[in-house]
Amino acid sequence: MGLRRLSENMKKPELLAPAGDLKRCRTAIRYGADAVYIGGRSFSLRSRASNFTMDDIREACAFAREHGSVIHVTVNIIPHEEDFDGLREYLRDLQDAGVHAVIVASPAIMKLAREAAPKLEIHCSTQLSVTNADAARFFRDQLHADRVVLARECTMSDVRKITAVCEAQTEAFIHGGMCVNYSGRCTLSNRMTLRDANRGGCAQSCRWLYHLYEKDRELSDEDLLTIGSRDLMCAEWIWPLMEAGVSSFKIEGRMKTEYYVASIVSAYRHLIDEIYENRGPLSDERMAYHRRQIMFAENRQTCDGFYAGRADEKSLIFHMTSNADVNHDFLGTVRKYSREKGTALIETRNLFSLNETVQILSPYGIHEDFRITSIKDAEGGELDVSRRPMVTVEIPVPFEVHEEDILRRVRP
Repeated sequence: MGLRRLSENMKKPELLAPAGDLKRCRTAIRYGADAVYIGGRSFSLRSRASNFTMDDIREACAFAREHGSVIHVTVNIIPHEEDFDGLREYLRDLQDAGVHAVIVASPAIMKLAREAAPKLEIHCSTQLSVTNADAARFFRDQLHADRVVLARECTMSDVRKITAVCEAQTEAFIHGGMCVNYSGRCTLSNRMTLRDANRGGCAQSCRWLYHLYEKDRELSDEDLLTIGSRDLMCAEWIWPLMEAGVSSFKIEGRMKTEYYVASIVSAYRHLIDEIYENRGPLSDERMAYHRRQIMFAENRQTCDGFYAGRADEKSLIFHMTSNADVNHDFLGTVRKYSREKGTALIETRNLFSLNETVQILSPYGIHEDFRITSIKDAEGGELDVSRRPMVTVEIPVPFEVHEEDILRRVRP
């Protein structure tokens, strides 16, 4: 990966986080996102995410401005003729709400956005499959795109070459779900469920479990087959991407939980900041630390996608047993802290026990591990185990914590 250093005038890349609703948007910003991408109720993929009303979008933009962040909105459907109804007015409303950029997958929508809402930046969606410099230049020169979101099928060599010659900014994915089709251009959902994957209705058919047959003989009598990809995890590629001059690092996951958003954003925020301050790659020890922080939120196997070259069979999940268990590390959220007593009231999520080692995740930094020495219920009764979700318990915490900080399990 080289031993070159970042130049002194090189800008720190934007950390771009996903949010499926207003609460997760605030969480992403509080935990260090420079920008958050969200979807409206119309013209956006991920229709099963909660998504944002126009009032929500205005509120998100106001919160982002207060914290030095910005909001991007996905307008990334592949539009049919009827999908243009109301689109011009919607783009103007986004501009008036204070949205910084729209993420677009259609040249027709790019052109309309430039005409109707010229203050909005236009970012080419990954669905446009930009894998070469000529394509990037075309979107910049002919459609006046401000940023090109590179296809997840790009190798590191592709990223370097495109970024070096394209006048538009480049954006690269660093974490999250990968599509088994090319840049999300899939019709499995359309054919199997009549839900249009490219107009917001993807049923994620690739992640279903299938019986595998050779003619009439079933080959999958013990394990059912899935063709889903492992998730992308790019801790090792942050330095090369920074060195290449990529402007924005994108995390996938608008349908993920608040805990996932907080953990992943916090982990990559600290990793990017440390590499930038170091002006070069980190030691093996520090990289191992950051990888552990990233994996706190994961419950799927990961890979590094196409950055190293061809993504082989090791990047796929073939059977349901290839998946890890459901993540139970999210133990609760701090609702109140008493300096006098040195205790915190925790709104619980998953089971935890006396003498268990835990950790506080906070926008103010990751605190050191500590052991739970007491658990009291709402009536002051002593518990050996906190079993019930969404109740309040009191535990001692040996340092100050804040409302909305997260209590999580420490992995071995």
